[in-house]
Amino acid sequence: MIKNYIKTAWRSLLKNKFYSLINIAGLTVGLAIGIMILLWAQDELSYDSFHKLGANIYKVEIWGGTGSSRQIWTASVAPIGQLAKQQLPDVKDAVRTTGNDDFSVYKYQDKSFSDQRVIYTDQSFFSVFDFPLIQGNSAKPFGTDNSIIITKQTALKYFGTENAIGKIIIADNNKENFTVSGVIGDFPKNSSIRCDMMMPMSYHIKKLKTINSDFNNDFINFSYSTYLLTRPGIDLKKLNADLLKIHLSHKPDDTDVEYLLLPLAKLRLYNADGTANGIQTVRMFIIIALLILTIACINYVNLSTARSMLRSKEISMRKIIGANRSHLFLQFIVETGLLFALAAILALGLIFLLVPVFNQLSGKYLQFSLNNYSVWLIMLATVLCTLAASSIYPALLLSSFEPLKALKGKISLGIGAVLFRKILVVTQFVFSMVLIIGTMVITSQLKYIRSKDLGYDKTHVFGLEMRDIGPHYDAVKAELLKQPGIIAVTRSNQNIVEIGGLTGDTGWDGKQPGQTFIVHPMAIDKDFLSFFKIDLLRGKSFTGAVSDSTHYILNQTAADQLGMKNPIGKNFRMGKVNGTIIGVVKDFHFASFKQKIAPAIFYYNTQNFGTLYIKTTGNDAPKAIAAASEQFKQYNGQFPFSYLFLDDIFDSLYRGEQREGTLFNYFAGIAIFISCLGLLGLAAFTAQVRTREIGVRKVLGATSSLIIALLAKDFIKLVLIAIVIAVPVAWLAMDKWLQGFAYRINISLWTFVFSGMAVVVIALLTISFQSAKAALANPVNSLKNE
Repeated sequence: MIKNYIKTAWRSLLKNKFYSLINIAGLTVGLAIGIMILLWAQDELSYDSFHKLGANIYKVEIWGGTGSSRQIWTASVAPIGQLAKQQLPDVKDAVRTTGNDDFSVYKYQDKSFSDQRVIYTDQSFFSVFDFPLIQGNSAKPFGTDNSIIITKQTALKYFGTENAIGKIIIADNNKENFTVSGVIGDFPKNSSIRCDMMMPMSYHIKKLKTINSDFNNDFINFSYSTYLLTRPGIDLKKLNADLLKIHLSHKPDDTDVEYLLLPLAKLRLYNADGTANGIQTVRMFIIIALLILTIACINYVNLSTARSMLRSKEISMRKIIGANRSHLFLQFIVETGLLFALAAILALGLIFLLVPVFNQLSGKYLQFSLNNYSVWLIMLATVLCTLAASSIYPALLLSSFEPLKALKGKISLGIGAVLFRKILVVTQFVFSMVLIIGTMVITSQLKYIRSKDLGYDKTHVFGLEMRDIGPHYDAVKAELLKQPGIIAVTRSNQNIVEIGGLTGDTGWDGKQPGQTFIVHPMAIDKDFLSFFKIDLLRGKSFTGAVSDSTHYILNQTAADQLGMKNPIGKNFRMGKVNGTIIGVVKDFHFASFKQKIAPAIFYYNTQNFGTLYIKTTGNDAPKAIAAASEQFKQYNGQFPFSYLFLDDIFDSLYRGEQREGTLFNYFAGIAIFISCLGLLGLAAFTAQVRTREIGVRKVLGATSSLIIALLAKDFIKLVLIAIVIAVPVAWLAMDKWLQGFAYRINISLWTFVFSGMAVVVIALLTISFQSAKAALANPVNSLKNE
């Protein structure tokens, strides 16, 4: 019986090639895109899930500051993890990691590399996390302070097929030698912790102690990522309170600090206070996948129910010769299953073709392998759910016809069935309209970010690391300014596009007991403000005099949060340096637009300058780069020359949003394409069943334009209803997305107008293709055929 059902279904598909092609095309594209998006979402949700002890691993973060300066610090102080391990029974182990800024170039024989990601970490790294050593002793991975552990890929890059254990890697032109004590497998793509090489925290501690840093009692420097391995079933609130007690026992004045523990499984997608972070994007993309699959399902349901009138006599004859309703129901399920099987096979081929493009657009490394069980799980779930949603209602409807009425031609679908089909068409275009509006809003926000005045001028500015240029800065600057393509030169200790570093070790006139002021410190040269055209609101800038070492300049936000109406001349302390505020600059954006401008303080310290900035004329930029390279090699010949334009660094801050916008463009286009396929099929069917009416109207004098308008108006009404429904839905969705930005656009009325006009024009063009074909047909042939 099943064999007969399949044979009949195949004949039906071949008999109705046009409608079969529309259904298969829509389902193929819908399944392929839906599956790829769900694979993307599955990859995001799988981050850090491979650790066996992951359910009991937490990252230590801190909520600190007073008033509006209060914020979450994603880094913590160095001693807290080790002290917690010693003093708290709920903490079984602790791991610290921090970036390695001590070395820049790593060599082995005649090979040198400057693009290595290197971190310091504790011996417990391999007992807490599941990053197994391929070679080495996991119980004591770092044999000495000068040991180094490298990834498999790094070992291949340095040593080829030779055994890496025991090899010597030289850091920064013979400054230090490190012996390879272990080789670790390459970090998984879905790991939040990734690097190329690891050095022992003991070496970092030893290096800090040479500059009189009390590492084990340093509750001021927040630059370490700390992870705690806890006992199962702990009380997080109690553990947070216990961590704070340890902190206050070493630094009693931090009474407005609060510890937060972020589960490792939530590290990528949530903030430490439990609020959503990347999970919003994951949810949005899952919804988009479901919308595209739903649109594809609606196409099939609409065409199946609309064409049911044409199959009524076939169904009636089957009933008369003995087929019961269950047999007919199964027959139509088989037909849908066969069509879905063809679409699924084509979708697999399409996915294999599109995955490299999708990876490039999304910044992912997805691999579509049929050997991966999760791929099969997502595919089967998607296909089966879509098949069930698409097949049950049409099968029930088609198997419910009364045979005698159908043979007499007295059967109709009824008002309910027609209304249901119209609702589905409206639903399709609501989804499409929402995606189009979303695309326009995202594009407008990104354009706003690129065009908004940042408060400083980064045009044609590139930066490079100074390294050993420091003592020769004046000579280098003078030589560079002789070049015709160079306008100005300055220096600082970090990148102005994204000022890092935080300190709460501050004091000022009027400070209350227990009050903490968190600020971003940045060392700048005397020419820095004028170089970047940062407005000085009050006071003066640095002059390069010796006295500037005890002078500070605040941004407007810092002055406001300190409650200083006139801060010039007031005392301010940062670290151990007591000084005087000499100026206030206008706020400028030195972080993502998702964050409000934070308090910043600028100080003058010639020992801290590590970044050289060069402003060029646009046309002469290559000459300026060549001149900078020449000066760099003169003093740093052992290091490779590299530079970055600030515009490129700024764009990298919003790479995620740019990818979202690009993907939204494609998703909206795909949704419109699938919707138009369904609309094309319905328009063709409408023209087919109204052939006699069209012929009579043309004989009575109706023009082709009137016929086209007659056939199109009902569909355009549905599209207009969809627009009315979609506008408030899209506004709510995109307003919520924009809430993630501290500085954002207002959604313009024209966004909805243009989106609506675009949907109407696209729908009208789709309908007109079939309507014009019917309107231009010879009425004599139409009446004769009828």
